[in-house]
Amino acid sequence: LQVVDDEGRDVTPRPLFRPDPDAAAPKQSQLSASSDDSGATASGFLSACSMHEALGADLPCPSSVSKSNSSTMESVLDEAVKPGSQQDTAASLPDVQVRQEEKKEQLTEEDLDRRVDVYLTETETLWILDMPSVVVSAESEGAGRVLERNRVYADICKNRPGNDRFVEKMMQTINGAAKNKEAQCDRVLVEDKGTVVASWDLYNFFNASEAEPASKAEGSRAPAESSISDTSKEHDQTAAAAPDRGSITPAAVSERAGLARIHKEETCHLEAILRSENFQQDLLFMERILMENIFQPKLAAYRQFPVLTEPAVTSGAGSTVVAAKEAKQEEHDKGEKDKEEQKETRTDPSVLSDLKETSEGNVPPRLERLWAYSCDLTKGHNVSSMARSRVNPDLLAVGYGAFDFKEQKRGLVCCWSLKNPMWPERIFQCEHGVTALDFSAASSSLLAVGLYDGTVAIYDVRSCSSTTVLDSGEHADKHTGPVWQLRWVEQDRGTTEDDKRERLISVSADGRITTWLTWRGLDCKDLMKINRTGSEKKRFPVKKGRKSEPLISQWAAGTCFDFHPKDPDFYLAGTEEGLIHKCSCSCSTRFLETYRGHKGPVYKVAWNPFSTDTFLSCSADWSIILWHQRSQTPLLAFSSTTTVVHDVTWSPKSASVFAAANESRVEIWDLSVSILDPVAARSAEPEAKCTSVLFAGSANCLLVGDSRGGVGVFELQGLAAPSCTKV
Repeated sequence: LQVVDDEGRDVTPRPLFRPDPDAAAPKQSQLSASSDDSGATASGFLSACSMHEALGADLPCPSSVSKSNSSTMESVLDEAVKPGSQQDTAASLPDVQVRQEEKKEQLTEEDLDRRVDVYLTETETLWILDMPSVVVSAESEGAGRVLERNRVYADICKNRPGNDRFVEKMMQTINGAAKNKEAQCDRVLVEDKGTVVASWDLYNFFNASEAEPASKAEGSRAPAESSISDTSKEHDQTAAAAPDRGSITPAAVSERAGLARIHKEETCHLEAILRSENFQQDLLFMERILMENIFQPKLAAYRQFPVLTEPAVTSGAGSTVVAAKEAKQEEHDKGEKDKEEQKETRTDPSVLSDLKETSEGNVPPRLERLWAYSCDLTKGHNVSSMARSRVNPDLLAVGYGAFDFKEQKRGLVCCWSLKNPMWPERIFQCEHGVTALDFSAASSSLLAVGLYDGTVAIYDVRSCSSTTVLDSGEHADKHTGPVWQLRWVEQDRGTTEDDKRERLISVSADGRITTWLTWRGLDCKDLMKINRTGSEKKRFPVKKGRKSEPLISQWAAGTCFDFHPKDPDFYLAGTEEGLIHKCSCSCSTRFLETYRGHKGPVYKVAWNPFSTDTFLSCSADWSIILWHQRSQTPLLAFSSTTTVVHDVTWSPKSASVFAAANESRVEIWDLSVSILDPVAARSAEPEAKCTSVLFAGSANCLLVGDSRGGVGVFELQGLAAPSCTKV
C-alpha cells in the first residue's frame, strides 16, 4: 500500500527497524511471497518483536511496530479465509515461528549493545464512563434554552482546528461591584468618675489589713493550746462554770442597762449632728469643693481660663531643678521665636495674611460638649424653658413640663449652679407641667413660673420649700389655657410710682396678653386680646340662604412675645395661626402691623439686641425668618432640616450670630459667613429632641435643653470674633 497526501507526496509509514542487508535471506514461504511490501512488513514486525524480547519488558513496543503487526496479522487472516488455502496457512504458521527462532539466533552481543531509539506517542483517549453534570432540571422552563446553548458550544468545540478537550489558557475573573453595609448599635456612653482619698483613709486601711493576719494567727493558736490541756481539767472547768451561766447578779443587770443607755445617747447625738444645719452646710461646702476638683478643666474652659495641669512627679530634687531650668530655657527660646515672627509679620503683609488664613482654617467652628445638668430626678422630663439670673449669671433655672396635652404630668423647677453640676441647688415641685419661667431684675430672688393649667406662680429661690410667694391659681381672671411665655419688664410710662415698677407679662393659649401686678397681690389686667385675623385669600360672595361657618373662638391662641430692647412700649406677639403682630401697650384694641410668612404656629420671636429694627421668628413649618419691622415681607428665610424649630435666640456678643433648636439638632448661624447653611451644628442625644436653647451670658458657651431632662453645656470653638455690632 502507498499513502499519498493532497499535494501528491508519499507519506507511507516506514518501519522503525530495517534488517541487515548482508544477512542471509530466510527461506521464502507462501506467507511472505505475496508481495514485497508485505514481506518487508512481516520481517520488520518479527525483527522488532525479537528486539523487544531481547531488551526485556522494561521498554514498550513502539506504536508503529504495533500497527505493522496488526496490518500483517490482518493480511494473514485474509489469506486464511480464502477458500483452498487452508493447507498453505497451516504450512506458513510454522515458518513464522521458525523465522522468529532463527532471528533470535542471529542476534549477537554487538546487536544487544547497540543503541535503539524508541519514540512514544500519545494514543486517543478511551472514555470508559462519561456522566456530564446537570445544573438545570430537564422539566424546568429554561431547559430548552440551556440545551440549545450546550449544543452550540459542542459544535464550536468540535469544529475548532486541533480540537482538544482540555486547553491551558489564562482568564481574568471580573470582581463584583462593591457594596456598602452599615450596622447600627446603641451609642456607647462615657462617664467621668472620680474619688478623693485622704491620709486617714489610707491609715485605716493599712491598720485593718495588719489586724486581719494577727486575728488569724490567734485563732490558729487557740486549738493547739486546748489540745495540750488535760481532759479532766476541761471537765472540771465546765462543771464549775455551769452554775455561773444560769445565775445573773443585780450588778450585771445595772451594768447592761447603763451600756444600753450610753449607746442610745450616742446614737441620738450622732443623728442630731447629721441633722444639724451646721453639718449640712459643711457637707454642702465639701460637695462643692469635690465637684470643682472633678470639673476643674471644664469649668476653666467655661470661664475661658487656662486649664491647670498637675506637675510631673520626679525621683529627686536634682532632677526637679534640671527640669525647671529646661522649662525656663524652652519658654525663653519660644518667646524669642515669637518676637522674631511678629517682626516678620509686621514687615511683610503677605505673611500676615497667610497666618490669618491658616489660623482660620485649622479651627473650624464646632460645639464641644463640656457637661450636662442632669440627675435622677429630672430624667424622663421635658425641658420646656430656661432662664438665667440677671444678678448671678451662674444660676440657671430650668422648667420641666410636656408640651402635649396627652403627656402631662407633675412639673418641676430646678435651680442649677456652676458650683455643683451634678445636683440642683433648689428643687420646686409643681402640680402641673412647667411651660415658662423668668427671673426678676428688681428682686433677683423672685422666680416667676407659668404652668400648663394657666396658673402663674412666683417662688423665692432663697427658700428651700416649694411654697409659693404668690399664686394665681384661685384668681378669678387667671388664664384658661397654658402660659407659653413669661417676662419681667421694666416700663417707665407715667409719672406715678406704680407706672415705673417692674411688671410681669404673660401670654397664654386663651388669646390674652396679661400684666400681673405683684405689689397688689398678683392682680392682673389685659394688655391685648389677640383677635383672629382673616386670611388674605380672595373671598367669594356668599350665596343667599347659606350661612358662613362660625368660629370656635373669637381670640387667637398666643404662643410667644418679645418687647423692644429700646422702647418697651412696643412688643411682638406670635400666634398659632402663623401670624406675628406688632402691638403697643398704649393701644389694646388693634395691631400696629401684621407680619405674614409662616405656615404653622410661631413658637418664638426675638428682637436683635444690636440692630433693633430686625427680629427673628421660628415656627412649626421648619423655618426661621428674619424680618425688618418696617417691611411685612421677610428679608431672609432659613430652613436646614425638616423638623420643628422650637426655639431661637440671638447671641449677646454679635449682631449676626444666633442659635436655633430644632427637634433633630442645635445650630449656630452666622449671617456674616453664610445665609444658606449653619456654621456649626450638633445632633441631639439618642432618643431625644432639642427643645430650648440659651446663650450663657458673657461665657462663650451655649445651653441646650432636650426632651429627656438634660441641659447640655457646649463650648463654641472656632467661631470668629465679631468685628462690629451691625448686621
